[in-house]
Amino acid sequence: MNYELFIAKRLTEARQDKSNISSPIIKIAITAIALGIIIMMVTISSSIGLQQKIREKIAGFNGHIQITNFDNNNSEITLVPINIGKDFKPDSINVESIKYIQPYATKAGIIRTVTDFEGVVVKGVDQHYDFSFFKEYLIEGNLPNYNEKRSNEVLLSQHIANALQFNVGDEFNTIFLKEDTNRPPSIRVFKLVGIYNSGFQEFDESIMIVDLKQVQKLNNWDSNQVGGFEIILDNFDEIELKSNEIYAETPSELNTQSIISKFSGLFEWIKLFDTNTLIIIIIMILVAGINMITALLVLILERTQMIGILKALGSNNWSIRKLFLYNASYIIFKGLFWGNLIGISILLIQKYFGIISLNPETYYVSKAPVYLDVSYILLLNIGTLFLCLLMLLIPSWIITKISPVKAIKFE
Repeated sequence: MNYELFIAKRLTEARQDKSNISSPIIKIAITAIALGIIIMMVTISSSIGLQQKIREKIAGFNGHIQITNFDNNNSEITLVPINIGKDFKPDSINVESIKYIQPYATKAGIIRTVTDFEGVVVKGVDQHYDFSFFKEYLIEGNLPNYNEKRSNEVLLSQHIANALQFNVGDEFNTIFLKEDTNRPPSIRVFKLVGIYNSGFQEFDESIMIVDLKQVQKLNNWDSNQVGGFEIILDNFDEIELKSNEIYAETPSELNTQSIISKFSGLFEWIKLFDTNTLIIIIIMILVAGINMITALLVLILERTQMIGILKALGSNNWSIRKLFLYNASYIIFKGLFWGNLIGISILLIQKYFGIISLNPETYYVSKAPVYLDVSYILLLNIGTLFLCLLMLLIPSWIITKISPVKAIKFE
């Protein structure tokens, strides 16, 4: 009879025999691996998902890279314009991975009603502006149409609309103060056509989207003067590299700033997610590995006599160790199977039903985001299997120390 088939059969019987001491230990090891893979999968998915959502929302309001005049010290108010064609030509930037460039201008304003008022940052955009971000978070009404000569249609967040008790179709006054305080403020009547809710309180509390021509009129600019340009890239991971390349392509009086440097505090905060995720992965793999080591040691102790007999019959240490490691691999695979099944099910439920809610004031999203990708799931499984087997090489070394004579007498 083949020795390897013999020991493999006996080890399989050991797993299935509930009267053995190893049976509950093996179940605990399978459970530990399953729980570990679930926790790691959920941690990675939620961490990457949250990072992506926050980045998408910041980019939705600001673009990936902004080109502005150095004289505009206050990033919320563009006082010194950029002349398109004279100061800057968008087509002159010869940098790859740029998806599109869109002009904008911002101005501080106050929405005034009979009973209340609210300060806002009026962001002017033109007919070529990409409204895909606001379309995703539009909860009522429609997107504004800026193809007219000068439109009074605006987008407001649900936060501001609720605070001022506005509904779609309402018209309201917005007051714009002038630099010369002796001059009376300008008043514009806007019509609310759409309400959005991005869940990013920092922007929802202040941003109102209007026609760029309205801001140009308020600032006494001509049609070629804008506050700045937003650049959208194809790949966010290249943002710092492309920001430097674009800066080299722009005139010296213009500044180029990526959202990573502009909102450095937020991006430093979301970087901490990677550290926390790494710590959780290390802990989970250690817990799974320790449980597997315990299970393997118990299997070896239970089969000490069998190991002694096989050695006496001429079987070498490595062939016996391999069979125990194969058996351990079966246990790991079983744990990975249940862990993946349960973990992916949890993530899919969250993705499509959004059961777990978050505080948008803290996390900038109202529902826990989910990122699902086959590559990281495969990498997680392969890594867990490899590291657990690597840790099992040490306890399997005990087999080499078992004496055939003593083992045969062992009870």
